[in-house]
Amino acid sequence: MNTLKVINSDQINEETIYKYIPRTETQLELIRDSVIKIIQEVKEKGDKALIEFTHKFDKVKLTKREIQVSKDELSQAYDQIEPTLLHAIHYAKENLIKFNKAQKRDDWTVEISKGIVAGQIYRPLETIGIYVPGGKALYPSTVLMIAAPAYVAGIKEIIMCSPPQKNKKIAPEVLVAANEFKIEKIYKVGGAQAIAAMAYGTEIIPKVQKVVGPGNIWVNAAKQILSNIISIDAPAGPSEILIIADESADPNYVIVDFISQIEHDPDNVGILVSDSEYLISQIENSIDKYVSQSMRRDIIEKALRNNSILIKAKDIEDCIRISNLIAPEHLEILVENPNGLLKEITNAGAIFLGPYSPVSLGDYCAGTNHILPTGGSAKKYSGLNLYDFLKTIDVLKCEIEGLEKLSEAAIKLAEYEGLFAHKRSIEERLKDKD
Repeated sequence: MNTLKVINSDQINEETIYKYIPRTETQLELIRDSVIKIIQEVKEKGDKALIEFTHKFDKVKLTKREIQVSKDELSQAYDQIEPTLLHAIHYAKENLIKFNKAQKRDDWTVEISKGIVAGQIYRPLETIGIYVPGGKALYPSTVLMIAAPAYVAGIKEIIMCSPPQKNKKIAPEVLVAANEFKIEKIYKVGGAQAIAAMAYGTEIIPKVQKVVGPGNIWVNAAKQILSNIISIDAPAGPSEILIIADESADPNYVIVDFISQIEHDPDNVGILVSDSEYLISQIENSIDKYVSQSMRRDIIEKALRNNSILIKAKDIEDCIRISNLIAPEHLEILVENPNGLLKEITNAGAIFLGPYSPVSLGDYCAGTNHILPTGGSAKKYSGLNLYDFLKTIDVLKCEIEGLEKLSEAAIKLAEYEGLFAHKRSIEERLKDKD
């Protein structure tokens, strides 16, 4: 029998939130020194360290020649994948490309005033590394979510690292998803050592400018430690779902969506916030039946027991307050008028509106991205998108009349800051006008 914690919303505020909603900062600190040692080993010993760590952590003995996935392995993957899954990958790819193309903005300029034109241009990064987990489950969808915006952005070289299975292979489904975006440099390396290899480069694995992708606590610690060497995506931790629901919500939808996001891992977080005592009691009374029928029952039970919570709110405004405070990775809004709440939501990784928009669609094939900020970091980070792979560069062009208009203010500020060469660089040009 699962006993879900039920609390009143007045118990949740900025100071008490960590008592009820697990966060990962302390876990990262506990392993920091160990991760630094792994990083240093890879930096100093390169591929030799990767082989040693793969044997130690993944229990797989690779030779140097086996680190990179061969062309034969890539071509064979298409023979090994189930046709209906290949079709699903193609369908998801099309939707993701369409969604990311819609985000594109052309280079632009604006006339600040006569003789002064400013604008921005967009240029892709040159190289990125994708990290794909390979422990408790296989995630071809993760490859698609990262590769699609990188591909649309125009990244010249995309490489990928993922831990090998016991047969020394990477799952064919993962290889196919990568190959759909012409990713051919794929390496059988996982964990913190994979992040270090992509940050520093080895004989076999090239150095990249940015590393993107979810992973366990070791992977995330390595990404944060190396963030002064490489660019990284948002900090990641256990997955989360928060559902705002009123009395109109179908309790079956609430339960299956709740369970769908905690079945990944026992550390995942499920939260329901509702102003309906009736709905909360229905969830309490019915959820055990669904859990008992679940394929991943043990994981779900642990997540429900340790990390899940039902919050009784005063009203819908109170539900919104709680949601914005928690800043969930996934936010479902199952109320009578979900669109009406959208303008009041300020913190969420991704939002799913109404009864027919479950998070699971966003996880796979709707076009939106499932690489999202967790652990409250949605207060300051966005989910993965096209602009994670583009640099924005400011451009300025002034005619002489524009220089004259700007000169008085610029010279005054330069004088105030004591930067007289700045002042002179303007004054020399003004002389030419005379």
